[in-house]
Amino acid sequence: MTAAHAGAVPLDDVVRLLDEELRTREVPDFPGAVNGLQLANRGGVRRVAAAVDFSRPAIEGAVAAGASLLLVHHGMFWSGAQPFVGLAYERLRLLLEHDVAVYGSHIPLDLHPALGNNVLLAAELGLEPNGGFARWKGNVEIGVSGDASLDTAELVARAAAFSARHGGAVRHTPFAPGRRTRRWGICSGAGASSDTLREATERGLDTLVVGEGPHHTAVEAPERDVVVIYAGHYATETLGVQAAARRLEEAFGVPWSFVGEPTGL
Repeated sequence: MTAAHAGAVPLDDVVRLLDEELRTREVPDFPGAVNGLQLANRGGVRRVAAAVDFSRPAIEGAVAAGASLLLVHHGMFWSGAQPFVGLAYERLRLLLEHDVAVYGSHIPLDLHPALGNNVLLAAELGLEPNGGFARWKGNVEIGVSGDASLDTAELVARAAAFSARHGGAVRHTPFAPGRRTRRWGICSGAGASSDTLREATERGLDTLVVGEGPHHTAVEAPERDVVVIYAGHYATETLGVQAAARRLEEAFGVPWSFVGEPTGL
């Protein structure tokens, strides 16, 4: 270990814990996600910065906080091989100059039973999951579902309050006054699709809470007697990275902070 990292937690130890806790090598994801350690540093972690998105503001926030590890949900790589020029070079230059490592966790962090975006969002909304939702690649369930007896307008209000705390705003498909939510499903991020709406019908779900979805989902949902609450892609994915950073503090005693960069979406 270099003098610069004397007294720091070895990066290998941090990565090993995250890989094991999140089942990074087991959980399938989009090829471009490249989950796990995406950029090394000189070998030590003194402080962690958590952010939803890998971006220049997130890097600058990590540097300002004195972090040596940036933990993100949407990582460095999404579109295949790209040259390190322009914006990509500037991001990399900042990381290397300030010796900041980057760890990304996408779907593994969405579906984790304790640290995951979906189970934590359910808790934020006062809902208790008893099953999965949002099947992907056959048998992987990214989201959660459960039973309730709750005025749908109240659930919308809870989602709106949560989203507003993270710079977002809620939209929802129409529903009649007095409608009650009996069976709900949650899938953070881009959780609304024809597939998830079809699955909602199959599972008997009447209300979905998602981050966002294409226009056609708002057209299709009423035909399926499903209400979709769009609570914001960014807002619904702020919880997992913070929980993972908190887990590192518990395990190694390294402090952490959240770099908030709301997109409004």
